[in-house]
Amino acid sequence: MARLQVQELIDAGIHFGHPASRWNPKMAPYIYGRRNFIHIIDLTETIRGIVRARKFLIRLVAEGDDAVFVGTKRQARAAVEQEAGRCLMPYVSYRWLGGTLTNFRTIRSRLGRLDELDQLMESGRINRYSKKMIAALQREHRKMKRNLDGIRKMERLPGALIVIDPVREKNAVREAIKLDIPVVALADTEADPDDLTVVIPGNDDAMRAIEVIVKHLADACVEGLANRAARAAVKGEGQALPRAPSRPRARGTPRRPPSERPVPEMPLPTPHPAMQKTQNGTAQPADADPAQAEPADAGAE
Repeated sequence: MARLQVQELIDAGIHFGHPASRWNPKMAPYIYGRRNFIHIIDLTETIRGIVRARKFLIRLVAEGDDAVFVGTKRQARAAVEQEAGRCLMPYVSYRWLGGTLTNFRTIRSRLGRLDELDQLMESGRINRYSKKMIAALQREHRKMKRNLDGIRKMERLPGALIVIDPVREKNAVREAIKLDIPVVALADTEADPDDLTVVIPGNDDAMRAIEVIVKHLADACVEGLANRAARAAVKGEGQALPRAPSRPRARGTPRRPPSERPVPEMPLPTPHPAMQKTQNGTAQPADADPAQAEPADAGAE
């Protein structure tokens, strides 16, 4: 994971907040001061939020859940698509469709329609339709690919949301709250921190600031994927062998007492080649004469 540098955050301009007239009083603990009617964000709180978010995402991804990157503003679109693709996580970079989480079953059904349109385009069967129908199908395909391409591989609800500007993505935050899904957000001074699980106070309008934050969170997801693979390997190595199923007892048959149960026979150790076994069961060296061996019951006579 890349080491967090304070100078990197300062150069990105992440400490600049919104104008003082547009702030949310709940963000007061994250504000350092005010300069030229603009709030200055406390970088100590920003670093603390990044560290908390990275630890949370590493544990979440290692346990098998995914995190969805949500950033539909133009400043965040390129960074979200690039970093989410690098860490193999779903993303929404153009528009958050209402019901993406709360009506996930319907969204999954629309992904089937997107696959159908992809096959229609690739196979060339679209040329069989009229020009008007071709234009309509191309428009539908372009719109669905733009909105759903990032969550095409998301087969179940995510474990968390990573949101850039929760004020703009308020619909995504509301759906996550309704389904009790944690939200990690880069929040400016106008946001409401009560709706967020992990708050990263910072400038959510600067492109460079967004790139820095998204990069660090994507690195946490990559580390979580590595831990997930390591856990799967350890679990596979330590998996017990399947036990042979025992034959069930017929209904109503009493259980046999321990004295009548078969006792497994243990094989006796093989004698050393230098020893021979006589007829009476006693062992003697191999070079001894069998005729000189006295019978075992000679002394009894």
